[in-house]
Order: sequence, then C-alpha cells, then structure tokens
Amino acid sequence: MTEEHPQDRVYQASLQDPEAFWTAQAEHVFWHKKPSKALQKTTKKLNGGVEHEHWSWYPDGEISTTYNCVDRHVLSGNGDNVAICWDSPVTGAKEQYTYRQLLEEVEILAGVLREEGVKKGDVVLIYMPMIPAALFGMLASARIGAIHTVVFGGFSPTSLAQRMEVSRPTAVLTASCGIEGSKGPIGYKSLLEEAITKSSFKPPKTIIWQREQFRWDPVVKEEGQRNWQRLVKSARNRGLKAGSVPVNSSDGLYIIYTSGTTGLPKGVVREAGGHAVGLQLSMKYLFGVHGPGDVMFTASDIGWVVGHSYIVYAPLLAGATTILFEGKPVGTPDASTFWRIVEEYKVTTMFTAPTALRAIRREDGDNDYFERTFGSRGGLRSLRALFLAGERSEPSIVQMYQKLLSEHCAEGAVVVDNWWSSESGSPISGIALSASAGEDFASPHRNRPLAIKPGSAGKPMPGFDVRVVDDSGNEVERGSMGNIVMAIPLAPTAFTTLWQDEERFYKGYLKRFDGRWLDTGDAGLIDNDGYISIMSRSDDIINVAAHRFSTGAIEQAITSHPDIAEAAVVGIPDQLKGHLPFAFITLSTHHHPHAAVPEEELFREVQKHVREQIGAIASLGGIIQGKGMIPKTRSGKTLRRVLRELVENATHGEFDKEVQAPTTIEDAEAIGVAKEKVKEYFRIRGASLHKATETKAKL
Repeated sequence: MTEEHPQDRVYQASLQDPEAFWTAQAEHVFWHKKPSKALQKTTKKLNGGVEHEHWSWYPDGEISTTYNCVDRHVLSGNGDNVAICWDSPVTGAKEQYTYRQLLEEVEILAGVLREEGVKKGDVVLIYMPMIPAALFGMLASARIGAIHTVVFGGFSPTSLAQRMEVSRPTAVLTASCGIEGSKGPIGYKSLLEEAITKSSFKPPKTIIWQREQFRWDPVVKEEGQRNWQRLVKSARNRGLKAGSVPVNSSDGLYIIYTSGTTGLPKGVVREAGGHAVGLQLSMKYLFGVHGPGDVMFTASDIGWVVGHSYIVYAPLLAGATTILFEGKPVGTPDASTFWRIVEEYKVTTMFTAPTALRAIRREDGDNDYFERTFGSRGGLRSLRALFLAGERSEPSIVQMYQKLLSEHCAEGAVVVDNWWSSESGSPISGIALSASAGEDFASPHRNRPLAIKPGSAGKPMPGFDVRVVDDSGNEVERGSMGNIVMAIPLAPTAFTTLWQDEERFYKGYLKRFDGRWLDTGDAGLIDNDGYISIMSRSDDIINVAAHRFSTGAIEQAITSHPDIAEAAVVGIPDQLKGHLPFAFITLSTHHHPHAAVPEEELFREVQKHVREQIGAIASLGGIIQGKGMIPKTRSGKTLRRVLRELVENATHGEFDKEVQAPTTIEDAEAIGVAKEKVKEYFRIRGASLHKATETKAKL
C-alpha cells in the first residue's frame, strides 16, 4: 500500500480538527495576548431576518503584525539580515534594508503618522509606486493599529474617489509620481486632487514622498498636504518613534478592493490574527521558504493581493529577504530582466503571473536569455521554484518552464501553479514544497512534493474545503465541470466579511447556494486524484448546443499548438447552436503577420487540436490573429468580457460601438487594436461568405 503523502495528511488534519490544527500553527507567531481558542462560530442576522453562518479566528487573541514582521527578527539576533532589496530598472536605482534598518524606518514613520492624527482603528489610504516608502507606509500603519488600504498607483481619479468615499481615510500616503515601464513618470498630483474633488469625503492629511524623477508642486499645508521626507527628518532628529500597538485578532489589518459584478469595488477585510498565522504556514509549507538565506522575488505590485501577501507580509513574517521590483517583464530594458534579478540576488523562490511569462515568450521565443545568457553561466542555480498565479496557466507554459528549470536551476526545481483570490488572502490550492512543515513546523525538511499536473492548480491548501457543485448546489462526480465552491469556515487568511457591508457579503458569496457553500465565482473540476483545475470564471462558460465548455479548456487546446503564444476564447452568437467558441490568438514570432485572418493551414491545425482535445462540438467559429490586442487587467487577468462585446457588436454590424474599459486595464490601446482586428476580420469574412453564396447560386 502506498504511504499517504504529507500534503494529503496535513490537509485532512486541517479539516478533521481545525481547532487543534490551527492552535498548533498559532504557536509560531508572537501574541501580545495568547488566544484561548482558534475558531469561533456564530451567526449573523441581516436586515429582513436572514441569518447566515459567521466565523472568526483566535477571537480573544491580541497581535501586532508589524512586530511579527520586523521587531521579533531584530530581537532574535537577525537584525543584520537583509529584509528588502529594491531594484528599479525604470530609474536605475537599487537599495537594500536590513531588518534593523527597516525597524528604524517603520518606527519613525509610525510616530509621524500618530503625530499627524492617525489613531488605532483609523484607515490610511496608500496610493504609491513600487518604492521602499510604500512598504514602510504599510508596516507603519499596522504598527499603530491603523487599517491600510492600498490603491494601485496610477488608478483613475474615479476609482480612487470611490475607495476614499467608502474607506474614509484619516490620511493618504502618496508619491509625486509612478513610473510605468518605459513610458516614464506619471504625476500623481492631478490624479489625486481630482479624486479628492470627486469624493464626498475629503481626507484630512496627504503625505507626499517626493521623487527625483517628478517633483510635486510645493505642498499646501492649508489643504492638509505634507512633505514626507521633511516629516521623517524632523522626527528622526527629535527621536520620535512609535512602538507596536497590538490589536484584537479579529480586527482588520487591511482592506483590499476587488471589482464587483456591479462595477462598484468590494472591500475585502483581512483579519490580523488569522492572516499572520496562515501566511506564516504558507511560506514554509507551500513555498518552501523557511527564513534567513531564502530570497523571494514576487513580480507583482503591492496594489494587488499577491503583493500584499508575498512581497510584503509573508516573506517578512518568515524572516526571509523580499525583492521589491519596479519594472516590467519586458521593456525594462528587455525580456532578460527577471532572470537578471534571479542571478543578481540569488533568488530561491520566484512568483509571477502566466501573462508575464507569455510576454517574455513573445519577446524571446527561443529563450535565449534564460538558456544562453544566464543559464549557460550557472546564474540561475539558486532558483528552487517558479510559482504561477493570477489566471490559469496553460500546460504549454508550465511544461516549457519546467524543462528550463530542470536544465538550468537548482536540483529538483519545479513550476507550481496555484489558485487564489483577494478574498482568500493566500493560495487555496497548490503543490506544497515542504508539506512536512505542516506536521513539524520547526523542520526545514523539504520533502519530495506531489507530482505536478500541467493545467492543474494542485491540491487544496490547509483549511480550504474545496468542492465542485452544479447550479443547484449539489456535488458533481469527480472529473465533471461545475461551480467551484468552499465550505465554511474558510482558512484563517481568508475574509469573513466585506468592509461595512455584511449584506453584500451574503448576497455576493453565500446567497446563491443558500449559505451551504461560499461561491468563488470560478468554474472547473476536481479529478480522481484530488487535483483542482480552474477552467474559467463561471460567467466565461460558453454554451454550445446545450454543451457547456470553459474558455480555459479551449484556450489550453489552442495554445498546445507550437506556433501560438497566447489565446483568448469568447462566445460568438450562432443561430443554430446558440454560441460558438471564437478565438483571439497571438503567434510566437517576432514578425507577426499583419492580416487579422490566419492562413487556412494554421486554422485547420488549430481546429484539429481543439477537436482532438475537447471534441468536434467545440470547433471554433473563427480565429482572429494579432499582436497587442488581448486586453488585460494590471494584475494580468484577460478581459474576455471586452473581447466578447466587440465580437457580439460586430455580428450586429456595430463595429464602432463604444466598449467600456474597466479602470483596472493595463493598456487601453489593446481595445482599439482588437476593435480594428475584429472590423477587418468581419469585412473579409463577410466578403468571403458573399462570394461563396454567389458561387453556390450559379451552381
């Protein structure tokens, strides 16, 4: 009989006795007041009498996240270890901070915030680029018991105003500018001032970090504006510092806003105690990061949940080194920048989005930088794992990088896809690199991980009871597509409510399945071995002649073609079958064809891949090829809704109809490119159909 793998044992233990499991994990963070229990279940009553189950982790415990991230490492003798490496190819600047230096910066800034009127329980809005001051701001806010809400630097004034109105911040921390890749500085002054004008709530204080690349106009004290560097200099000269203020475990550490189906942002609240315990476990268990000597490079932004968890909090909780990167995967200066970071800082664990690797593949289709520049000289040997998340990772990406890691990185290096969300706060599924850490937390032993299944996001993480159900909430058979849901309670890093909106929490996540399950909004399956495959968002399912297909499955089949770097699939209306899958593709070539309509041979080959892997019923209704036409959010998610609207408009001859771009879009120009490609495709397709009809009539 095969021995059960530690990851399976740990997972079952977390579900069978959550009280015992999470009590044990709580021993590995510092509590100002130790909790008497791990889990407390209650019910909440909404207006109208509806009741739903509620839960909270370590309800009577008191904790300081900043103390756990910084102070305790200094006090344990690790103050000279490097905490943060800032690397900014867009400015040519680099800085490093030890844990001792980080503590000093955070203590002083916390003192400044308190002197400027920020108190325990207040909200601090952070609108910052990827610079060290942004991390100081997050940690300083938490140090005095304030709740921070980070808004992605450069977000539109309207989006910023919405977040101001609902969070009502006592202070805004910002910088004079952000730098968007090769585009140069973007001044934040006009964006922020317009947001304040639009918002019904006016933040009393705005503290501005002045960057050399773009100076803010002189601050206007009468409007509550302050010069960040001057405040810190004054505080340093006066010896002003703030100690750690513990908060209740169930108090909020931060609010992170995620787009809602109505377009209004939802404020996901992260509880302080469960967040610290859950992230501490995830670093050792899933990522195999055990502390000093480990270097984590998370190529994301602090405006997203990945940045909160794995640029800032988790690496610092573990006492490891985190890389703060201000740049892009390509163009700063080229497609080698990620691999240069790995070599220069001896990165052991890397975390990025599949869309970043696709961008690199488009620019460096032969992997010259990875193999011939850095790999050939052994510069990537420190790298033990490449983690992917943010959207579905197609098997071709996983397989390609697994081959590269096996040849040029550390022995046993693996590519691990994992799945999570703003709501979960940490991965819901993945392949644990040190699963035994869940049983013996003190052990740095990195057991042999479970097998990787390309296309799958691994197995559930401790505390996340993941199921697949039909539209009535009944569990489906293993291997069958359905709605991905979770049983309550969720693991400690996950949310338990939305910021000041319990009604929306219930309606958005619990009501669909009458409180039996929490709806993730994702669709997919769990196979016979327990591996989860996230195929698409639930609203991205295409119904073809009463057969339900996920966009992810069809995209996977398309990108298995060696000449295709990226694909986005949407539904196109069809009179006979209701809808047909329709693909937008980008070829993996430097000289991309100009024509929107692909060659017949390529179309036939792609159709063959789809029919063989999905079935003839899923045959494509068309393909548009082009470069720079697949719009994405700044966090790397494909905006299929936008492409779907363009195609649906085109079927009605409305080629120039305006399509609303979300504020989170990375490059709004992609919509214009896609619109022109759609127009060209339908013009050629229409002419072809007309010609075919004439020929048939003559015959």
